[in-house]
Amino acid sequence: MLIEVVLNAYVLLVNRGSFSRIWRRMLPLLIALVPGVIVGSYALSRVDPGTMKLVTYLVLLPFILFQAGGLRRPIKSEHLISLPLGLGVGVLYSITTISGPPLALMLNNQGYIKEDFRACLGLVRVVESTLTAIAYYFLGLYTVSSLQLIPYILPSSIIGLPTGAFLMTRMHPETFRRICMSFDAWVVGFGLSRVLIDLGILPSPTAYVALMVTALIDLYLLSRFFGRRAAAKVAVQARVD
Repeated sequence: MLIEVVLNAYVLLVNRGSFSRIWRRMLPLLIALVPGVIVGSYALSRVDPGTMKLVTYLVLLPFILFQAGGLRRPIKSEHLISLPLGLGVGVLYSITTISGPPLALMLNNQGYIKEDFRACLGLVRVVESTLTAIAYYFLGLYTVSSLQLIPYILPSSIIGLPTGAFLMTRMHPETFRRICMSFDAWVVGFGLSRVLIDLGILPSPTAYVALMVTALIDLYLLSRFFGRRAAAKVAVQARVD
């Protein structure tokens, strides 16, 4: 969480040129984050970890697959949908530190350009990570053992952030997004399989059917995406010739 605050602040700083264009549109969502973070942080200190993981994976997986499938459903009443979305994202983030899939789904649907999209993510994540870090402190969730993980996590984060930024300048944004969502889908599918085993819902290896189904859906979506891109390039080349 403490690392997230710094990383998110960096992302917002890099995309600060778009801040004046997006902050008003994000305001209803930011306001709704506050009660969401409070509820989620309190739940984190009270709810059984296994049950929490199961619910989290089940909520995240559809959002990730919708992103991988390129779902586009522009919402006309953006301010109205921002309130429940902000509440849900606040709960989800404070429990898991994950909010990218539902946020990305909405921002892509609303047609934000790349710079504004990244600025929106940076702004929302700065607010939610800061609020959650404060809530964790008052709930006494920081421990010596958790803080000792920082030296192991920080180097990979420092390397990963500029690497991702570099790849985004060398790769088509939609291709980069689909690959990231595919990675998320496989990780969540594996996590879901593991928690099904841990909770005794399904035995091993039967539980890995969840990972297998997720992988098959993702591979189908990827093949369809790259197939359409290849067909579009052929069509363009044919018109040029």
